[in-house]
Amino acid sequence: MAQKHNYEFGGPIGAAAITFGLPLLVAFFYFACNDISGCPAPALLRLELAWDTIRAQIPWPADGLAGFVSLEATGWVAAYYVLSMALYVVLPAHEVLGTKLKESGKPLNYRFNSFSSTLVQVVACAVGTYIYGADFVVWRYIDENYLQILTANIILAYAISVYVYVASFSVKPRNKELRELAEGGTSGNLIYDFYIGRELNPRVTLPLCGEIDIKTWLEMRPGLTGWLLLDLAFMAKQYNRHGFVSDSMIFVTAIQGYYVLEGQYAEAGILSMMDIISDGLGFMLTFGDIVWVPFIYSTQARYLAVYPVHLGPLGLAGLFSVFALGLYIFRAANTQKAVFRKEPNHPSVAGLSYIQTKRGTRLLTGGWWGISRHLNYFGDWLQSLPFCLAAGLSGYVIQANGQVEQGDARGWGIAFTCFYSLYFGILLIHREGRDDAACQKKYGDDWEKYKRVVKWKIVPGIY
Repeated sequence: MAQKHNYEFGGPIGAAAITFGLPLLVAFFYFACNDISGCPAPALLRLELAWDTIRAQIPWPADGLAGFVSLEATGWVAAYYVLSMALYVVLPAHEVLGTKLKESGKPLNYRFNSFSSTLVQVVACAVGTYIYGADFVVWRYIDENYLQILTANIILAYAISVYVYVASFSVKPRNKELRELAEGGTSGNLIYDFYIGRELNPRVTLPLCGEIDIKTWLEMRPGLTGWLLLDLAFMAKQYNRHGFVSDSMIFVTAIQGYYVLEGQYAEAGILSMMDIISDGLGFMLTFGDIVWVPFIYSTQARYLAVYPVHLGPLGLAGLFSVFALGLYIFRAANTQKAVFRKEPNHPSVAGLSYIQTKRGTRLLTGGWWGISRHLNYFGDWLQSLPFCLAAGLSGYVIQANGQVEQGDARGWGIAFTCFYSLYFGILLIHREGRDDAACQKKYGDDWEKYKRVVKWKIVPGIY
């Protein structure tokens, strides 16, 4: 009798809803929180749901659905990806061996240089901004063609997902190319496997570029860099619209920029993440990397471009303190685990308690990892909170004379500006559950013993 597949994300029905629903949600965010009528659009706030009323208050293209797509914008998006690929090839790179694959017992080689790639692009835009100011063509083009750029990335996400799904059926057992299928993506259900990803480490060999690991390339390059570029474009928009750049905009762009660049600087760290080790590449990761991350994560900057918020010295200090605390917890916990794994006798971890497993490995139960099983997740979530709080009690209405004020919309914009932290918290809770299931399978009774010692999952005393 065939073993029942362990579905996640609501199984095939959930996978279908996410695959076809998330692009609509991202587009909804753009239309509902806009620079024409308000955030949210007044018709939505008053529940006046007649389409003619709503259409007049959102940036709906004059030619309807056809206006979602622009060959010119699609061409520039393609050029952006080609540039990112070219920088990947020509810039010096750090080459690292990944985790050994289950089937072959051999590791794959990875090439990392996303940090320098992003710096090249940001410096080029900085030079353009120095020469042309906030009217620099890149910033103007992003603002004026946002919907078409978004659509092009959504189409690309579907195209890549279809390609890796179809290509996964050419994976052969014990092949010389070290190709393997992901355990979670071989349910036999088309929509679920398309969403979750069948092949673990799909690669493609391109002329002049050589072999590219598609998953790691998407994870750390076009989407993350795009997030920073979108923030900068919205900063320029705020200046063009209001004649100044608010402290909240500087703060959001700075800490999100740091988040992007710091992650890319430590790019090799993704090789120990669940995304790389166990998840296949499907629509879930592809869409998340090149659509969800840049276009949802930049929502706060897009909001502030229209309605500036002035935090003042005390507000800035408070938000920076929250960000710094989250960053410290996240980095300190991860560093402690990394040191314990590589050098268990290192002075910084030598006295920490642990459980010796039957597999011969050790489960750390002291230090940060004795407080909760994933205190690093809490630190990561804390870093996201100031992104949202910088927009304040958000919501605005744009009057007929162009004046922007909060009015009745005050507080309702939180649905957009704070969505990131809410989503991120749910994501981390779900990831903790997936990690718990994986460790239970890996360690068996030793994992049960570990959970009796370290009782809290993420936040001590709460969860």
